Amino acid sequence: MKEKLYTIPVNEAFDVKDECPFCYAERELERDTLDFVLGAGASYMESDFRELTDEKGFCRKHFKALFDYGNTLGNAWILKTHLMKLRKEYAEQIKRFSPGKISLADRIMKKERTGNPIVGWIDKREHSCYACEHIKEIFDRYIDTFFVLWKTDEGFVSKVKDGKGFCMSHLGTLCASADVRLKDRDLQEFYDVILPLQERSLDRMQEDIDWLIEKFDYRNADADWKNSKDALQRGMQKLKSGYPADKAYTADR
Repeated sequence: MKEKLYTIPVNEAFDVKDECPFCYAERELERDTLDFVLGAGASYMESDFRELTDEKGFCRKHFKALFDYGNTLGNAWILKTHLMKLRKEYAEQIKRFSPGKISLADRIMKKERTGNPIVGWIDKREHSCYACEHIKEIFDRYIDTFFVLWKTDEGFVSKVKDGKGFCMSHLGTLCASADVRLKDRDLQEFYDVILPLQERSLDRMQEDIDWLIEKFDYRNADADWKNSKDALQRGMQKLKSGYPADKAYTADR
């Protein structure tokens, strides 16, 4: 099948032969997002872009990633206008706020007050992040593309079969998506490939971790490491996604 522009990132992710191609694709998306926000293109200088970041803000993880990236001026501009919007919203919240009433019976039962608008407003902001939403939007397209390739490209199916499986998190995403996107017969064929592939992947990971532990036995000091030297970070990735051994992604990489 001739490769199309939208299939390139998914094909590249499976070409890498990573423990989880979707972890790889997600990491590339996150790095592209940091470059877009603070990199040479200077998106933070565009008022329409900062309207988005002012509205959505960033989660703790991505504020840390932006700080590590290293563009002090860009981060300061993003914080400047975001704080201006937040202060305005906060002023409106406290202007309308009054503590909720609680009955004596509920107080005795130690029930909490409910419906606090300040709490609701903060909670909404805590679960809003421009980077998370941007990455998810594109990542969802990658999942769509996976199934387009799965149904139309035998070469891609061979790549999946020859791969190392997935992390458990992205396996769940893939299975949930398959249940929606594939017909019954296609779905059975999909699971006949994916589930045994993942089982072999977990067995291989178990062997690598077991041998890593055995290497700490003095009797195995001179034995070959086999595939166990980086088994710790790969095992963590396999179980929970991501790259625990990654250094911070910075502007001067």
